[in-house]
Amino acid sequence: MDPLPLSLPSSPASQHPFQLTELPPRVLLVDDDRLVLRGMQRILNAEGYTVIVCSNGADALSYIASRDLDAIVTDVAMPRLGGVELLRAVRAQGMDTPVIMATGEPTIASAAAAVEHGAFKYLTKPVTAEDLKSTVSKAIQLHRLAKLRRETVVTLNAYGEGASQGLQRDFNNAIQSLWPTFQPIVRADDGSLFGYEALLRTAEPAFPSAPAVLDAAERLDALWPLGRIMRERASLAMLDADPQLHLFLNLHPHDLSDPLLLDTASPHCDLASRVVLEVTERAPLDNLAEVNAQIGRLREAGFRLAIDDLGAGYSGLTSFVQLEPEFVKLDMSLVRNVDSNRVKQRLVKSITDVCRDLGLLVVAEGIESEAERDTLIDLRCNLLQGYRFGKPHRELLPPTW
Repeated sequence: MDPLPLSLPSSPASQHPFQLTELPPRVLLVDDDRLVLRGMQRILNAEGYTVIVCSNGADALSYIASRDLDAIVTDVAMPRLGGVELLRAVRAQGMDTPVIMATGEPTIASAAAAVEHGAFKYLTKPVTAEDLKSTVSKAIQLHRLAKLRRETVVTLNAYGEGASQGLQRDFNNAIQSLWPTFQPIVRADDGSLFGYEALLRTAEPAFPSAPAVLDAAERLDALWPLGRIMRERASLAMLDADPQLHLFLNLHPHDLSDPLLLDTASPHCDLASRVVLEVTERAPLDNLAEVNAQIGRLREAGFRLAIDDLGAGYSGLTSFVQLEPEFVKLDMSLVRNVDSNRVKQRLVKSITDVCRDLGLLVVAEGIESEAERDTLIDLRCNLLQGYRFGKPHRELLPPTW
């Protein structure tokens, strides 16, 4: 079924959750059950929304990429890209559109995935008309509020007035509800577990992804407090783990100037010999004071370093010279579909050849298929990471192969 915009609202203005001068909210419905789809469509159209319908996640994703939506309601189990995969794809594009998930067969796994990727609500079918209307209405209002918050921050920054109080409040809420999840990293030669990367998660709905939290921290000049809390909580979870396992911690370049980065009272310092600090290539190191001296102190304490997101940001020359890393992590843009892309294969092989000559270990992240896994093994990557081996989880779960 092709996406089909329905008629504009015809119900009284007093019933609409928006002003007459605004465009009607746009809601996308995704379900492979045509009866369910049409039923929801009639309910929401009667509320005055512009409703678009798709019968599978793949069509919905292609529609979403080029259009502004106020809410998405999707089934969980569908052919050609299910609801969880659709949600993950929406978040991967940096979109904060509220996604409401509905299923006739609720499971712990799908509910956990919905929470992990920031679903607005997880509903069980059959969904009543009142539940559908109230949930969609609240999602739309919160989405519009989030838009206004962003516009306010941009406007205030443009006039030199700093970040809004709303952004500060949301960021404080995000910090309070922050928790680490752990994604396994495996050895390419035998599939054994090498360690875990700690990834940031928060229950604050204003920040649907880790990059959104980092963006707020940069605006509020709060990168140091954010980094300290994340490192502490991730390290505490690793204290009782197998001492042979490594912990990869993300480090914003500005964290290198944090005076508490080497505080011996911090849990990550107790694990220094097992900790790999991932410094992203998405920001330059040139303007940081005394980077070389700090790198030396980190190495003396036992930490090892990795350049993260190689291939996604700034030229790596300065990073290599200043960091002298032990690990290089390939950005997932190089990994995605590498099995069928000869250009990417040549790039990855060139990188692994150079890294091998320099004595560096190459980590390929974002691997989702067996074909990608096998190709990257053939290209002589040392370590592998991605959904193929395990999704991020609160617990230190063993990997799959």
